[in-house]
Amino acid sequence: MSAPTTTAPLAAGRRRPRLRRGALTMMALIAPSILLLVLINAYPLFVAALQSVRDGSLIADGSFIGLQNYADALSSPRFWKSAGVTLVFTLLGVFGSWAIGLALALLLRLRTPGRSVFRVLLLLPWVVPVVVSSTSWNFLVGTPDSLAPTLARLLGLGEVYFLADPFMAAVTVCVFKVWISFPFMLLMCSSALSSVDTTVYEAAGMDGASRWQQFSQITLPLISRSTYISWILMAIFCVNDFPTIYLLTGGGPVDSTTSLVVLAYRTVFQDMRTGPGVAIAFLMTLVLVVVSTVLYRQIRKADVA
Repeated sequence: MSAPTTTAPLAAGRRRPRLRRGALTMMALIAPSILLLVLINAYPLFVAALQSVRDGSLIADGSFIGLQNYADALSSPRFWKSAGVTLVFTLLGVFGSWAIGLALALLLRLRTPGRSVFRVLLLLPWVVPVVVSSTSWNFLVGTPDSLAPTLARLLGLGEVYFLADPFMAAVTVCVFKVWISFPFMLLMCSSALSSVDTTVYEAAGMDGASRWQQFSQITLPLISRSTYISWILMAIFCVNDFPTIYLLTGGGPVDSTTSLVVLAYRTVFQDMRTGPGVAIAFLMTLVLVVVSTVLYRQIRKADVA
């Protein structure tokens, strides 16, 4: 009876050094990649942090001024106007593209002819480069003789200046963002819906649940984890989206479509003020970290549920 009790600790003792050697080997193999990633990401971040506390330019470091750039940004009306534009642009971009993507994902679950072709066509706005898409939209709405203003006149709406009027320019930019982003949400929602067991809907239908009850009490809770992940990713995409706005409107007219990332670009590369521009970028990053943390907590709650 004593033999098993003595051999078991010996076998466990042999396995532990092997596991430790295997872990050390794996760490040694991945260490160069981790070091390279740290250097690639940490060095620019460190340099940017130094620039944000100086009053330098693209050609000079400038003197140390502490947190003055952050204070100036937070006290600037232009910063808060751009923050409002970014907030509206992000909310409409996230929830507008999610609503359309979810609706199309539910529609594509139906057994209809040509469903595969339709799915591929729906991905085109996301696949086409944003430079091509923005150029096409400029031809569509850019001048009074373009297709959209012409249709507006034919419908009796008068002269509609989609890119010259501040309000219409903001609406056009948001619609354009939703148009190029809903395919991403379509893929996320489709993958989430494919993991839902259809027998749940059959049981709910037998219990008398309506279509809306099945959607609100079964579908949305079951895909909530994927939904929060897609919201985090799309919020990051929207806040950091420079080409969508700049290629379509350039941030105008009268700063009506100037988001924080466009404002940071103008401050650094047009006004030649590196410190304030980088400070704006760091404030954007701080907001994204807070939003991502809140949504990540919702993901953990969904996992627990």
